[in-house]
Amino acid sequence: MIEIPDRSIRICADRGGTFCDVHASYPDPANANERKDIVVKLLSQDTANYGDAPTEGIRRVLEIATGETIPRGSVLDTSKIDYIRLSTTVATNALLERKGHRHALLITKGFKDLLLIGNQSRPRIFDLNIRRPNPLYSEVVEVDERVTLVGYTSDPKSEENAIQWSDDGSSIQRGYRGPGWDGEGDAEGPGDIVRGISGEAVRILKRPDLELVRRDLQRLYDAGYRSLAIVLVHSYTFPEHEIQIGKLAREVGFAQVSESSQLLPMIKMVPRGVSSTADAYLTPILREYLDGFFYGFDAKLKDGRIKSPRVEFMGSDGGLLDLNNFSGLKSILSGPAGGVVGYALTSWDADRKYPIIGLDVGGTSTDVSRFDGRYEVVYETTTAGVTIQSPQLDINTVAAGGGSCLTFRNGLFLAGPESAGAQPGPACYRKGGPLAVTDANLLLGRLIPDYFPKIFGKSEKEPLDSEASRVAFEKVAKEINESHEMNLGLDDIVYGFIKVANETMCRPIRALTEARGYSTGKHVLASFGGAGGQHACEIASLLGIKTILIHRYSSILSAYGLALADRAYELQEPSSTFYSAQTRRYLTVRLDKLTSDVKAELKHQGFEDDRVKVERMLNMRFEGTDTALMVLPNENDGDGAEDFEAAFRRVYKAEFGFLLDTKSIIVDDVKVRGIGKTFDQLGESVYSEVDRLEKHPVTRGRADSTYSVYFDKVGRVADTPVFLLDNLVVGDEVTGPAMIIDNTQTIVIVPGARAVLTSKHLYITLEG
Repeated sequence: MIEIPDRSIRICADRGGTFCDVHASYPDPANANERKDIVVKLLSQDTANYGDAPTEGIRRVLEIATGETIPRGSVLDTSKIDYIRLSTTVATNALLERKGHRHALLITKGFKDLLLIGNQSRPRIFDLNIRRPNPLYSEVVEVDERVTLVGYTSDPKSEENAIQWSDDGSSIQRGYRGPGWDGEGDAEGPGDIVRGISGEAVRILKRPDLELVRRDLQRLYDAGYRSLAIVLVHSYTFPEHEIQIGKLAREVGFAQVSESSQLLPMIKMVPRGVSSTADAYLTPILREYLDGFFYGFDAKLKDGRIKSPRVEFMGSDGGLLDLNNFSGLKSILSGPAGGVVGYALTSWDADRKYPIIGLDVGGTSTDVSRFDGRYEVVYETTTAGVTIQSPQLDINTVAAGGGSCLTFRNGLFLAGPESAGAQPGPACYRKGGPLAVTDANLLLGRLIPDYFPKIFGKSEKEPLDSEASRVAFEKVAKEINESHEMNLGLDDIVYGFIKVANETMCRPIRALTEARGYSTGKHVLASFGGAGGQHACEIASLLGIKTILIHRYSSILSAYGLALADRAYELQEPSSTFYSAQTRRYLTVRLDKLTSDVKAELKHQGFEDDRVKVERMLNMRFEGTDTALMVLPNENDGDGAEDFEAAFRRVYKAEFGFLLDTKSIIVDDVKVRGIGKTFDQLGESVYSEVDRLEKHPVTRGRADSTYSVYFDKVGRVADTPVFLLDNLVVGDEVTGPAMIIDNTQTIVIVPGARAVLTSKHLYITLEG
């Protein structure tokens, strides 16, 4: 038994589609100033042996760190744990598989079919048989309420005609004077006039009959509904009716109430509404999973008090969230976001500013992203046919990973989109699964069973089954040769599937770079994920990239990224204001108020002002357009003010290639994002380290073994040297063809490539 101080073990777990990765660290008993790392990799689903993969991974970590034997199924003691950080694909998978929670939608009367109609986009306009995804909600209830905005934004004299408010905004000094005014009241017609959050005047045409609403809610509750989405017209600026109905729903007993005005106070009712239904659909599933997760630990883990271990979750925007702020809507990209944080913070050099492409080749899919000094965030994405409006890292996903099924159909080699997943997994997993990319890498010698974790079969102790892969491929090879009257060798056919998978993975990379005006070849490729090392050199070659970075923990980088991530908290309010010299002060005051609130919340979470970085943003668009861009200001100008206009024009020009110089600029939203910094800096960059390292060519004599490996244009190299990563030292240089292996990853070094080991990375350069 090892004596570990209380609250000293830090655990990060990423539950992916195929594997669950766990990274942990604890004080070195031999040196109190150092920390020892633990890496655990296990299947995300293995119901015959454990119920929840992250819980099982944490149990194994505690066994290793403490030296105690902890039986499976026992409640885990958390007294030694400092924090647990978790990212999960539970909500993502529920959306993809349409296995979310049954819920009802409450919407303003007359708008019953609004979310069904959507925005009328037709992504596959030439398909003869269009199948529109079904809405997420199961039933719609119309609420007889209505508010409207006073005046017209498109009125050339809108500011001159608008209602004028007292300084505190509580009373009207002068009524509306524009088109439609009846010449008597304060607006175009009867009804109470109030000032909305955005500053717009709101006319209340009809307040909801709360008794009638209560009866509708009770009927839904009696029918078995426990989750609701509430979406009312103009609630982004006037949320009062939604808040009233939400309070009623909770009194009736609804466990999940997603009010669009609280989730997403932004103009545009359709994306706001769809996002709210997505939250009502996914959050109960997420909560059920988290309740099951907490069930495996003692009560201290969930109570959230100061002396309890912290539990934090990765949000879709790359920031950590506490349990109260984590929801289905914020967890769509929870898993991949950790990997983006991991490669961004370990690969970026603030002086050299080399842009980086992140290539995360997992078991089910490949996630691609780009980092050029700051995270690229998008505010509207479409996942599984559902358009969601919520801040997310700009991650492109393609269904080609280690578990992607390989098939021959209609004379074509296909890789994906179907996946073997963790259950049953590829053919070589000994569970009767289909042929997959992992099987192809196994037959080509790019995976070696003797070095691969022996976690397969009923006993969880058997190695990969290369014979099962061979039998399945020989069947496909026979079909291919017969249909084409050819006599291709088995290696040629197997590698043909790998080439198709590689091209599939290159597609989203080109979309993030060339399609946006960036030269792909000027980037560095940061490869990670369990299967990344087998494909990195060939993908870089296809894209014209010369430098590849593979982190020492690349196969679990999404988990390792959680250890590096910062706590994030943000607030946003609607604005509906023209951007001008006169309104800049008003917008600054609003930003200052949000900044103060964000800092107060992060201070409550344990971050003092010197540990908090604040980003202030405006969501801006040209008048007459409907595409707004969330903009960070340029550096302060002479008077110390933030120059949002110049920043907006620069971003707009980069995005669309032109400017609408005759149009005024409208601010739709003000937003402040606070970042509680976990680290000040992460040490010397890998590029600086490589420049100063004295490199030592590694001789074949230091190889742990040799193996027969297939390479493009070369064929089989029967005596490819296999090096163990743990046996190499900093400065060692390996020349391809070669393999570098550790407990969780296999890295293929193609002929002509050179790999230098640094303190944290393999730094690979390809022939020019």
